[in-house]
Amino acid sequence: MINWEKLFLKKGKSIPRWVVFMLDLLICTFSLALSYILRFEFEFKEILKEENLMTALLILLFFRVIAFYVTQTYAGIIRYTSSQDAVRIALAVGSSSLVVLILNLAYKYYTNISILPIGVIIIDMFITVMVMTSFRLGYKLIFQQVKNASISRTNVIIYGAGQLGMITKRTLDHDHNLSYKVVGFLENDRSKVSKFLEGVKIYHEGELDNLLSKGNIQQVIISIQNFSVEAKRNVIETCLEHSVKVLTIPPVNKWINGELNIKQIKNVKIEDLLGRDAIELDNELVNQELRNKVILVTGAAGSIGSEISRQLMSLQPDLLIMLDQAETPLYELEYEFKNEIKFENIRHAVFVVGDIRNENTMREIFKKYKPAKVFHAAAYKHVPLMEANPAEALKNNVLGTRNLADLSVEFGVNKFVMVSTDKAVNPTNVMGASKRIAEIYVQSLNRYLKNKSPQNHTRFITTRFGNVLGSNGSVIPLFKKQIENGGPITITHKDITRYFMTIPEACQLVLEAGAMGKGGEIFIFDMGDPVRILDLAKKMVKLSGLELEKDIHITYTGLRPGEKIYEELLNDSENTMATHHPKILIAKVREYVYEQINDQINDLIITAHTNTNDEEVVRNMKQLVPEFLSNNSVFSVLDET
Repeated sequence: MINWEKLFLKKGKSIPRWVVFMLDLLICTFSLALSYILRFEFEFKEILKEENLMTALLILLFFRVIAFYVTQTYAGIIRYTSSQDAVRIALAVGSSSLVVLILNLAYKYYTNISILPIGVIIIDMFITVMVMTSFRLGYKLIFQQVKNASISRTNVIIYGAGQLGMITKRTLDHDHNLSYKVVGFLENDRSKVSKFLEGVKIYHEGELDNLLSKGNIQQVIISIQNFSVEAKRNVIETCLEHSVKVLTIPPVNKWINGELNIKQIKNVKIEDLLGRDAIELDNELVNQELRNKVILVTGAAGSIGSEISRQLMSLQPDLLIMLDQAETPLYELEYEFKNEIKFENIRHAVFVVGDIRNENTMREIFKKYKPAKVFHAAAYKHVPLMEANPAEALKNNVLGTRNLADLSVEFGVNKFVMVSTDKAVNPTNVMGASKRIAEIYVQSLNRYLKNKSPQNHTRFITTRFGNVLGSNGSVIPLFKKQIENGGPITITHKDITRYFMTIPEACQLVLEAGAMGKGGEIFIFDMGDPVRILDLAKKMVKLSGLELEKDIHITYTGLRPGEKIYEELLNDSENTMATHHPKILIAKVREYVYEQINDQINDLIITAHTNTNDEEVVRNMKQLVPEFLSNNSVFSVLDET
């Protein structure tokens, strides 16, 4: 008895090329014989009268060999035969038959004798193409049937029954190592519903929940590129409810050599659940504001600064200065710009290592490059670290900001855009308070300059938003690492919530706010609804294909020093004013007198440099920001006096 599994599924083996080549020639011989039989209507006596039968066969095989060699019809793996193989076969057989036909007509013209009847040549061509193609498709079908019967396969539904969906199915079918079975397509186009694509039924997208409830689907692959964020979120949420793994294909421009590879089909990210539809920007205003300008970005190697730099670079500035004190991340950003993104205008970019706290270094940078715009993203942002090092928070976040602001005025910078944080609203920690003091300084300086010269002064603009997905310090990279290590996932409090925004979205809004700002505003961004961190962790576990409390556990560690349970943005109507952009609002905040603030900040900086008593440093911060009430911190005692 034939062992079909051994014959068809032997690992790493396929039919040798020379065997395929010989089989093709055998098919050609058979086709020629059948052509004679059909041409002479099964009159074998008439066929035997043909004196040139053997010569005809040798001539035909000679040109078939040449055509097969040129088109490499025998080189493909038969089990993965596609329409391209059929085209190659038709080209090889058709071209060689045409050559034989021309030679036959020429020979008959000079000798009045035909080597082959014209009818035989034509019939043979069609039979050869049909049999060679059928042989390959038949082998492919048998291989797939034997494979299906011999191994357990992962049942997959592909969301999208268009061209990308079909390519995704073929990619799964051609996989050498993993075994998938596409059991259905999903579509919102009702004209396609109940039809079949490559033998697989197409269902309406509304049937997803019903299909998954049957329990025999292990994966759903989203193969739609222009999928709305809301629709994508609904699909992912439905799959998570049924503990079904969700994957997605990358954009077409990121396919390897223009082809989709099985390794490129990845799990969806938590960002797909938290993201929102693309922001509509006033591109003309942003372009007019930033194109052909000299622009300085501080903290350029950070998550926000690097994305601002990418977006600015695409606007073709005259010169983009990317400044950071972190040498290695800045080097990596430079490598990315030159080797991965390959900006055509990279010659208009410079990467500078420098510390914003060093006034002399910053002065030399302003003197050398004379920036017209400054995007200030450099800051210490980690709440517990700054709670333990309040003097350093002041030096970097306040002194560094003041250095840059004063130099911007001195060197005639047109606009200074400061990236702040929601933690500056009613701060409960040193980091938030230091950012609020920096906000107060640039706002009061803007007011002071405006009073002196209403039309001609550096305009200071502040942008304030919450957590950005995937940024340094975000919980998402931490949770990913903890899941990869087998857990546990650590959460400070079961009720803690945060606002989230994608890095590109946040940076787009920074550029938009910077373009529309007239000076003195604190722009806050619509962050959507707050997300409970516990729910976020649970979804990340499910997206990883794991089971909560079985594969991964969650533990609660207690609030960290200075940490809030709920963040604030001041985005209610009593505390904000609308702008022309629905996602950007202007905060109504208390105004300060520059001369007073400057003196107080001077005292703060002196205290930070000379005093080793952290309590004294924080006490002075609270005097400047009376709404600064420490939470879960050693400095809470200062609020009792």
